[in-house]
Amino acid sequence: MKKLRWGILGCAQIAAKAFIPSVRASDIQEITAAASRDAAKARAFADAHGIPDAYGSYMELLADPNIDAVYIPLPNHMHREWTIRAARAGKHVLVEKPMAVSERHAVQMVEACEQLGVHFQENVMYRCHPRYDRLKEIIRSGEIGTVRAVHGVFTSDRSAMEHDIRFRQDMGGGSLYDIGVYLFSAARYVLEAEPVAAAAQAFFSPEHGNVDMMASGIVEFPDHVALTFQCGLWADFANTLEIRGTHGTIRLPSAFSLRGDLSPDIQVTVRGELRTEPFERGNQQMLLLNRFARAVLRGEPEPVSPWDGVRTVRVVEACLASAREQRRVAIEPFEGGA
Repeated sequence: MKKLRWGILGCAQIAAKAFIPSVRASDIQEITAAASRDAAKARAFADAHGIPDAYGSYMELLADPNIDAVYIPLPNHMHREWTIRAARAGKHVLVEKPMAVSERHAVQMVEACEQLGVHFQENVMYRCHPRYDRLKEIIRSGEIGTVRAVHGVFTSDRSAMEHDIRFRQDMGGGSLYDIGVYLFSAARYVLEAEPVAAAAQAFFSPEHGNVDMMASGIVEFPDHVALTFQCGLWADFANTLEIRGTHGTIRLPSAFSLRGDLSPDIQVTVRGELRTEPFERGNQQMLLLNRFARAVLRGEPEPVSPWDGVRTVRVVEACLASAREQRRVAIEPFEGGA
Protein backbone atom coordinates (compact mmCIF):
# COMPACT_ATOMS: atom_id res chain seq x y z
CA MET A 1 0.00 0.00 0.00
CA LYS A 2 1.36 3.41 -0.95
CA LYS A 3 2.10 5.63 2.03
CA LEU A 4 2.19 9.40 2.30
CA ARG A 5 5.81 10.39 2.86
CA TRP A 6 6.33 13.33 5.23
CA GLY A 7 9.13 15.80 5.75
CA ILE A 8 9.28 18.01 8.84
CA LEU A 9 10.47 21.63 8.63
CA GLY A 10 12.10 22.42 11.96
CA CYS A 11 12.72 20.49 15.15
CA ALA A 12 9.83 21.85 17.19
CA GLN A 13 8.77 20.18 20.42
CA ILE A 14 5.22 19.73 19.11
CA ALA A 15 6.59 17.67 16.22
CA ALA A 16 8.31 15.34 18.65
CA LYS A 17 5.42 15.09 21.10
CA ALA A 18 2.40 14.88 18.79
CA PHE A 19 3.15 14.70 15.08
CA ILE A 20 5.81 11.98 14.97
CA PRO A 21 4.05 9.50 17.31
CA SER A 22 0.77 10.03 15.42
CA VAL A 23 2.33 9.33 12.01
CA ARG A 24 3.96 6.23 13.47
CA ALA A 25 0.55 5.05 14.70
CA SER A 26 -0.88 5.26 11.16
CA ASP A 27 -0.51 2.57 8.52
CA ILE A 28 -0.78 4.95 5.55
CA GLN A 29 1.98 7.42 6.42
CA GLU A 30 5.67 7.59 7.20
CA ILE A 31 8.30 10.22 7.97
CA THR A 32 11.13 10.40 5.48
CA ALA A 33 13.17 13.43 6.57
CA ALA A 34 13.56 16.35 8.96
CA ALA A 35 15.26 19.69 8.37
CA SER A 36 16.74 22.47 10.43
CA ARG A 37 18.84 25.50 9.59
CA ASP A 38 21.52 23.73 11.64
CA ALA A 39 22.63 20.45 10.02
CA ALA A 40 23.89 18.97 13.29
CA LYS A 41 20.61 19.76 15.02
CA ALA A 42 18.64 18.20 12.18
CA ARG A 43 20.75 15.03 12.32
CA ALA A 44 20.41 14.76 16.09
CA PHE A 45 16.64 15.22 15.86
CA ALA A 46 16.32 12.67 13.06
CA ASP A 47 18.44 10.12 14.94
CA ALA A 48 16.48 10.64 18.15
CA HIS A 49 13.22 9.87 16.34
CA GLY A 50 14.33 7.23 13.85
CA ILE A 51 13.94 9.45 10.79
CA PRO A 52 16.11 8.33 7.86
CA ASP A 53 17.24 11.64 6.34
CA ALA A 54 18.26 15.00 7.78
CA TYR A 55 18.90 18.28 6.00
CA GLY A 56 20.72 21.44 7.06
CA SER A 57 18.26 23.71 5.24
CA TYR A 58 14.55 23.72 4.56
CA MET A 59 15.12 24.13 0.82
CA GLU A 60 17.16 20.92 0.71
CA LEU A 61 14.25 19.02 2.20
CA LEU A 62 11.80 20.57 -0.27
CA ALA A 63 14.04 19.39 -3.12
CA ASP A 64 13.84 15.76 -1.96
CA PRO A 65 11.75 13.78 -4.50
CA ASN A 66 10.99 11.14 -1.85
CA ILE A 67 8.81 13.57 0.14
CA ASP A 68 5.15 14.04 -0.72
CA ALA A 69 4.06 16.43 2.05
CA VAL A 70 5.57 18.70 4.66
CA TYR A 71 4.56 19.48 8.21
CA ILE A 72 5.34 23.08 9.22
CA PRO A 73 5.58 23.66 12.99
CA LEU A 74 7.84 26.70 12.52
CA PRO A 75 7.28 29.99 14.41
CA ASN A 76 4.02 31.62 13.36
CA HIS A 77 5.56 34.42 11.32
CA MET A 78 7.31 31.84 9.09
CA HIS A 79 4.19 29.94 8.08
CA ARG A 80 3.44 31.98 4.97
CA GLU A 81 6.94 31.87 3.47
CA TRP A 82 7.45 28.14 3.90
CA THR A 83 3.93 27.15 2.92
CA ILE A 84 4.34 28.98 -0.36
CA ARG A 85 7.85 27.60 -0.91
CA ALA A 86 6.60 24.09 -0.22
CA ALA A 87 3.71 24.52 -2.65
CA ARG A 88 6.11 25.72 -5.33
CA ALA A 89 8.14 22.56 -4.74
CA GLY A 90 5.01 20.47 -5.31
CA LYS A 91 4.65 19.38 -1.67
CA HIS A 92 1.33 19.10 0.13
CA VAL A 93 1.23 21.19 3.31
CA LEU A 94 0.01 20.76 6.87
CA VAL A 95 0.71 23.93 8.88
CA GLU A 96 0.50 24.37 12.62
CA LYS A 97 -1.96 26.69 14.32
CA PRO A 98 -2.31 29.58 13.98
CA MET A 99 -2.31 29.31 10.22
CA ALA A 100 -0.76 32.77 9.84
CA VAL A 101 -0.26 36.07 11.65
CA SER A 102 -2.63 38.03 9.42
CA GLU A 103 -5.56 37.57 7.08
CA ARG A 104 -3.42 38.77 4.17
CA HIS A 105 -0.76 36.13 4.83
CA ALA A 106 -3.37 33.40 5.28
CA VAL A 107 -5.11 34.25 2.00
CA GLN A 108 -1.80 34.18 0.14
CA MET A 109 -1.05 30.72 1.54
CA VAL A 110 -4.36 29.18 0.50
CA GLU A 111 -4.31 30.84 -2.91
CA ALA A 112 -0.77 29.59 -3.60
CA CYS A 113 -1.68 26.02 -2.70
CA GLU A 114 -4.84 26.13 -4.82
CA GLN A 115 -3.03 27.60 -7.81
CA LEU A 116 -0.20 25.08 -7.57
CA GLY A 117 -2.49 22.10 -7.04
CA VAL A 118 -1.26 20.92 -3.64
CA HIS A 119 -3.38 19.88 -0.68
CA PHE A 120 -3.34 22.28 2.26
CA GLN A 121 -4.72 22.14 5.80
CA GLU A 122 -4.28 23.81 9.16
CA ASN A 123 -3.58 21.40 12.01
CA VAL A 124 -6.90 21.80 13.86
CA MET A 125 -6.90 18.27 15.21
CA TYR A 126 -9.46 18.51 18.02
CA ARG A 127 -12.40 18.77 15.61
CA CYS A 128 -11.53 15.36 14.14
CA HIS A 129 -12.52 13.62 17.38
CA PRO A 130 -15.94 11.93 16.97
CA ARG A 131 -17.34 13.74 20.02
CA TYR A 132 -17.50 16.93 17.95
CA ASP A 133 -19.73 15.21 15.40
CA ARG A 134 -21.90 14.08 18.29
CA LEU A 135 -21.97 17.58 19.74
CA LYS A 136 -23.29 18.94 16.45
CA GLU A 137 -25.82 16.09 16.29
CA ILE A 138 -27.21 17.00 19.72
CA ILE A 139 -27.54 20.66 18.76
CA ARG A 140 -29.27 19.88 15.47
CA SER A 141 -31.69 17.50 17.20
CA GLY A 142 -33.10 20.41 19.18
CA GLU A 143 -32.58 18.60 22.49
CA ILE A 144 -31.00 21.64 24.20
CA GLY A 145 -33.32 24.04 22.39
CA THR A 146 -32.11 27.16 20.62
CA VAL A 147 -28.42 27.91 21.22
CA ARG A 148 -28.11 31.18 23.14
CA ALA A 149 -24.39 31.30 24.00
CA VAL A 150 -21.02 29.57 23.81
CA HIS A 151 -18.36 29.87 26.49
CA GLY A 152 -14.79 28.66 26.12
CA VAL A 153 -11.69 28.67 28.31
CA PHE A 154 -8.19 27.62 27.30
CA THR A 155 -5.44 28.64 29.68
CA SER A 156 -2.09 27.36 30.94
CA ASP A 157 0.89 28.80 32.76
CA ARG A 158 3.96 29.13 30.55
CA SER A 159 5.20 32.33 32.16
CA ALA A 160 8.45 30.82 33.47
CA MET A 161 9.60 29.53 30.07
CA GLU A 162 12.56 31.74 29.16
CA HIS A 163 13.16 32.75 25.53
CA ASP A 164 9.90 31.14 24.42
CA ILE A 165 8.84 32.24 20.91
CA ARG A 166 5.33 32.76 22.28
CA PHE A 167 6.74 35.89 23.95
CA ARG A 168 7.85 37.49 20.68
CA GLN A 169 5.45 39.96 19.08
CA ASP A 170 7.42 39.89 15.84
CA MET A 171 6.90 36.12 15.66
CA GLY A 172 3.15 36.20 16.24
CA GLY A 173 3.33 35.42 19.94
CA GLY A 174 0.72 35.79 22.65
CA SER A 175 -2.26 33.82 23.93
CA LEU A 176 -4.76 34.85 21.26
CA TYR A 177 -2.58 33.46 18.47
CA ASP A 178 -1.36 30.46 20.46
CA ILE A 179 -4.59 29.12 21.99
CA GLY A 180 -7.33 31.67 21.34
CA VAL A 181 -7.56 30.15 17.86
CA TYR A 182 -9.01 26.98 19.39
CA LEU A 183 -11.85 28.91 21.00
CA PHE A 184 -12.65 30.93 17.89
CA SER A 185 -12.58 27.96 15.54
CA ALA A 186 -14.72 25.92 17.95
CA ALA A 187 -17.39 28.62 18.22
CA ARG A 188 -17.50 29.05 14.45
CA TYR A 189 -17.76 25.28 14.02
CA VAL A 190 -20.49 24.83 16.62
CA LEU A 191 -22.59 27.80 15.49
CA GLU A 192 -22.00 27.23 11.77
CA ALA A 193 -21.74 30.99 11.37
CA GLU A 194 -19.15 33.74 11.09
CA PRO A 195 -18.73 36.46 13.74
CA VAL A 196 -19.69 40.08 13.15
CA ALA A 197 -17.74 41.86 15.93
CA ALA A 198 -15.34 41.36 18.82
CA ALA A 199 -14.53 43.15 22.06
CA ALA A 200 -11.56 41.99 24.13
CA GLN A 201 -9.47 42.96 27.14
CA ALA A 202 -5.90 41.69 27.46
CA PHE A 203 -2.92 41.76 29.81
CA PHE A 204 0.12 42.70 27.73
CA SER A 205 2.99 41.62 29.96
CA PRO A 206 6.21 43.71 29.94
CA GLU A 207 7.99 40.63 31.33
CA HIS A 208 7.08 38.66 28.21
CA GLY A 209 7.77 40.95 25.29
CA ASN A 210 4.47 42.80 25.79
CA VAL A 211 2.49 39.97 24.21
CA ASP A 212 -1.00 39.20 25.49
CA MET A 213 -0.45 36.72 28.32
CA MET A 214 -4.16 36.72 29.16
CA ALA A 215 -7.19 37.78 27.16
CA SER A 216 -10.92 37.75 27.83
CA GLY A 217 -13.73 38.93 25.65
CA ILE A 218 -16.83 38.46 23.62
CA VAL A 219 -17.16 37.54 19.96
CA GLU A 220 -20.56 38.42 18.53
CA PHE A 221 -22.34 36.17 16.03
CA PRO A 222 -25.56 36.72 14.08
CA ASP A 223 -28.96 36.15 15.74
CA HIS A 224 -27.89 37.63 19.09
CA VAL A 225 -25.55 34.73 19.95
CA ALA A 226 -22.03 35.25 21.31
CA LEU A 227 -18.89 33.45 22.37
CA THR A 228 -17.47 34.58 25.70
CA PHE A 229 -13.89 33.44 26.13
CA GLN A 230 -10.76 33.38 28.26
CA CYS A 231 -7.36 32.40 26.89
CA GLY A 232 -4.03 32.79 28.60
CA LEU A 233 -0.40 31.76 28.92
CA TRP A 234 -0.18 32.87 32.56
CA ALA A 235 -3.14 31.24 34.33
CA ASP A 236 -4.21 27.94 35.84
CA PHE A 237 -4.78 25.19 33.27
CA ALA A 238 -8.25 24.70 31.81
CA ASN A 239 -9.67 23.75 28.42
CA THR A 240 -13.45 23.71 28.51
CA LEU A 241 -16.30 24.45 26.13
CA GLU A 242 -19.97 25.03 26.94
CA ILE A 243 -22.89 25.41 24.55
CA ARG A 244 -25.93 26.78 26.36
CA GLY A 245 -29.39 26.46 24.85
CA THR A 246 -32.89 27.39 25.94
CA HIS A 247 -33.55 23.88 27.36
CA GLY A 248 -30.10 22.58 28.20
CA THR A 249 -26.32 22.77 28.09
CA ILE A 250 -23.57 20.69 26.49
CA ARG A 251 -20.24 20.79 28.29
CA LEU A 252 -16.86 19.42 27.25
CA PRO A 253 -14.64 19.32 30.38
CA SER A 254 -11.60 18.75 28.13
CA ALA A 255 -12.51 20.39 24.87
CA PHE A 256 -9.18 20.65 23.07
CA SER A 257 -6.35 18.92 24.90
CA LEU A 258 -6.67 15.28 25.97
CA ARG A 259 -3.25 15.05 27.54
CA GLY A 260 -2.66 12.87 30.57
CA ASP A 261 -5.87 11.56 32.09
CA LEU A 262 -8.18 14.29 30.77
CA SER A 263 -11.63 13.00 29.91
CA PRO A 264 -12.97 13.07 26.33
CA ASP A 265 -16.56 12.64 27.56
CA ILE A 266 -19.46 15.01 26.86
CA GLN A 267 -21.81 16.17 29.62
CA VAL A 268 -25.37 17.00 28.57
CA THR A 269 -27.83 18.67 30.93
CA VAL A 270 -31.46 19.00 29.77
CA ARG A 271 -34.06 20.59 32.05
CA GLY A 272 -31.92 19.84 35.08
CA GLU A 273 -31.16 16.21 34.20
CA LEU A 274 -27.46 15.43 33.65
CA ARG A 275 -26.11 12.56 31.56
CA THR A 276 -22.56 11.79 30.49
CA GLU A 277 -21.83 10.42 27.03
CA PRO A 278 -18.54 8.48 27.13
CA PHE A 279 -15.96 8.50 24.35
CA GLU A 280 -12.68 6.72 23.84
CA ARG A 281 -9.66 8.98 24.10
CA GLY A 282 -8.32 8.02 20.69
CA ASN A 283 -5.66 10.06 18.93
CA GLN A 284 -6.99 13.34 17.58
CA GLN A 285 -3.78 14.10 15.72
CA MET A 286 -3.73 10.73 13.96
CA LEU A 287 -7.35 11.17 12.90
CA LEU A 288 -6.49 14.46 11.21
CA LEU A 289 -3.36 13.04 9.61
CA ASN A 290 -5.29 10.07 8.24
CA ARG A 291 -7.88 12.40 6.70
CA PHE A 292 -5.06 14.41 5.15
CA ALA A 293 -3.36 11.29 3.79
CA ARG A 294 -6.57 9.88 2.33
CA ALA A 295 -7.28 13.21 0.63
CA VAL A 296 -3.85 13.16 -1.01
CA LEU A 297 -3.57 9.44 -1.80
CA ARG A 298 -7.19 8.63 -2.66
CA GLY A 299 -8.79 11.95 -3.45
CA GLU A 300 -11.23 11.72 -0.54
CA PRO A 301 -12.83 15.08 0.30
CA GLU A 302 -11.79 16.89 3.47
CA PRO A 303 -14.66 18.01 5.73
CA VAL A 304 -12.96 21.35 6.47
CA SER A 305 -12.03 23.89 3.81
CA PRO A 306 -8.48 25.33 3.78
CA TRP A 307 -10.20 28.72 3.99
CA ASP A 308 -11.44 27.90 7.48
CA GLY A 309 -8.14 28.98 9.01
CA VAL A 310 -8.30 32.33 7.24
CA ARG A 311 -11.60 33.06 8.96
CA THR A 312 -10.16 32.16 12.37
CA VAL A 313 -7.16 34.46 11.90
CA ARG A 314 -9.56 37.32 11.15
CA VAL A 315 -11.11 36.87 14.61
CA VAL A 316 -7.67 36.90 16.28
CA GLU A 317 -6.79 40.15 14.52
CA ALA A 318 -10.10 41.73 15.59
CA CYS A 319 -9.60 40.72 19.23
CA LEU A 320 -6.03 42.03 19.30
CA ALA A 321 -7.11 45.34 17.78
CA SER A 322 -9.95 45.58 20.30
CA ALA A 323 -7.67 44.89 23.28
CA ARG A 324 -5.01 47.35 22.16
CA GLU A 325 -7.40 50.12 21.19
CA GLN A 326 -10.01 49.42 23.88
CA ARG A 327 -12.94 49.41 21.50
CA ARG A 328 -15.42 47.09 19.86
CA VAL A 329 -14.16 45.97 16.43
CA ALA A 330 -16.52 45.06 13.60
CA ILE A 331 -15.63 41.98 11.54
CA GLU A 332 -16.68 42.54 7.97
CA PRO A 333 -18.01 39.63 5.88
CA PHE A 334 -15.24 37.62 4.23
CA GLU A 335 -15.61 37.70 0.48
CA GLY A 336 -13.00 35.13 -0.54
CA GLY A 337 -12.73 31.37 -0.35
CA ALA A 338 -15.15 28.48 -0.14
